[in-house]
Amino acid sequence: MNAELIEKLVRFQQPEKALPYVNGLDDARIAGLFGLDLLQYRDLRAGFADQARRAAEALLEDAQFAAQVDRLPFELGQHVLALGESSTADRLSWFEILRELLAVRRPGDAVKLTNAAVTGCSTTQALTMLPALGFQRPDWVLCQLGANDAQRLGSARTRLVSAAETARNLLLLRDRALELTSAQWVWLTPTAVDEGRAAAFPHFQRAGISWATADMADTARIMYAQPEPAADALSVTMPSSGVGLHLDDGVHLTLAGQQAVTVEVVRKLAHLDTRGGSDRGM
Repeated sequence: MNAELIEKLVRFQQPEKALPYVNGLDDARIAGLFGLDLLQYRDLRAGFADQARRAAEALLEDAQFAAQVDRLPFELGQHVLALGESSTADRLSWFEILRELLAVRRPGDAVKLTNAAVTGCSTTQALTMLPALGFQRPDWVLCQLGANDAQRLGSARTRLVSAAETARNLLLLRDRALELTSAQWVWLTPTAVDEGRAAAFPHFQRAGISWATADMADTARIMYAQPEPAADALSVTMPSSGVGLHLDDGVHLTLAGQQAVTVEVVRKLAHLDTRGGSDRGM
């Protein structure tokens, strides 16, 4: 594997999450899976953490945004957990930038952030995470799922998971999670697709996989119809001329794309009325 591919794999793939029951899967063994030694692997991880920190600092240069971070409804010592797929598991994701925003702006609040997202996860697979969610006992759950369900397979372009099943799974996941915990639930819609890039991406072509923003919008509508707040990651990641929001695969986001999602998440949470209402302003 070339260095660029290795870096992308380390950015998005975390074997310790995909294989939580494998004993002894420490950094040295994970490094070996990527063909790296321990120091190389840790250097890459440190580099991603540094990029996330600098992305957060850049956003905080906007005084209005910084004030919104100050208004985030997380209380002292609360636990915030993210459920999701690669868009959240990404070491440069909106959630990792959020982690850095709180570390820079509100270090004394000691908010705990757990990124439980697993690259490649479908909503069906996410249901298997429910027991662990009960053990984690979060105060907040930020859920961004459904994009992997919408990948279409082969010439028939059949969805991996039907739209009806996606809806069932998302609502079952929420309902069961709220039975297991006292968490406040927040949705994040799937992000948009740069369909031109996705169609031209060689690995998707070889696998016979395709993606469409319309499918992501279908999932977003399910989330918007629920009583919980929903951050609109779809609209803020629509491909825009001159703004590089997507990587070459057209599905995953650049750091700029993740910053755009972060801004929307912070905006939504900063306007959240924890007494029962929210600014749904879609």
